[in-house]
Amino acid sequence: MQKVSVITMTYNDRSHLEKCAIQVLKQDYENLEYIIVDGGSTDGTKELLVQLEKQHGDKLIWISEPDQGLYDALNKGIRMATGDIIGLMCDEFADEHVLGRMVETMEKEQADGVHGDLDYVQDGKVVRKWRMGNGTVNQGWMPAHPTLYLKREIYETYGVYKTNYKIAADYEFVIRILKSGKTKLAYMPDVLVHMYHGENSASTGSLKSYVNSFLEARRALIENGMPHPMLTCIRRTLRVLAQFRGN
Repeated sequence: MQKVSVITMTYNDRSHLEKCAIQVLKQDYENLEYIIVDGGSTDGTKELLVQLEKQHGDKLIWISEPDQGLYDALNKGIRMATGDIIGLMCDEFADEHVLGRMVETMEKEQADGVHGDLDYVQDGKVVRKWRMGNGTVNQGWMPAHPTLYLKREIYETYGVYKTNYKIAADYEFVIRILKSGKTKLAYMPDVLVHMYHGENSASTGSLKSYVNSFLEARRALIENGMPHPMLTCIRRTLRVLAQFRGN
């Protein structure tokens, strides 16, 4: 059975972390390693981590120290991970069987990674749906990052997230691993993640955040030598806007 490492990043958000951790540790996939990277919280998060460690033993690994932001924290988690498959979770899985189905899909399709759909939820209601399916970067497509789980070899081959991006490091990373066409992703047409709308996301919310995300996405395309970066960014924006229909 392949080992799966799930990474959660947090900072001064104890109540959210507790809710997230409970959901991760409810997964029925047995060979699970749960890594929590805390940025040095002062709100009781460390006390919660000690409590969780007592309850779950070696399944839980954590650190609490200052970091340089979200992507730096994620990179720390990736470097700590010992799993064959690595992904992140800062919200909640759709059900307790998600990880098992992800691994099964990767093995069946002999893929390097897996991704699926997600729902944005607020007060228990779905307020937006992410249904990108399959596609290519040039078409403006990208997988839902919270659902993306990859073999550790992908990180060893292509590196981790670039911390000189504030918002679009996940997009740059996806471009980097997919541009050669050698990385195979399997798509699961199921809701795998419930993401708390407007929480813990640098790229959603204000108009300023959207503009910064657009500019960083264009930069990511240029740095990776992708053709027609502005056209691709426009296509990506249109795909995202299309998700609001009927929601």
